[in-house]
Amino acid sequence: MMCGASPAKQLTMAEIQAIADKVKSPLEEKENKKFPVFNAVEFKSQGVAGRTFFIKVQMDDDFVHIQMFESLPQENKPVALTSYQIRKGRQDEVTCF
Repeated sequence: MMCGASPAKQLTMAEIQAIADKVKSPLEEKENKKFPVFNAVEFKSQGVAGRTFFIKVQMDDDFVHIQMFESLPQENKPVALTSYQIRKGRQDEVTCF
């Protein structure tokens, strides 16, 4: 799913899960809580001098929307958690925020 410009390649949910997993620990630290379930279920992305991802993640019965930024490969920077929204439900649409 997209928000903004179209990506060069459509990613699989397995690839999105791997990207989401990179910010699981920082999110757990920010929320001072462990998430035994952390499954990406939906996403949107936007290309902007790198790529911004908006991912809905299931955590047991709750959901969180995470915003992450992946810089261009030549910049050699790790994926960063830039924002998140807690207390989301299964029916809440992933939007650019």
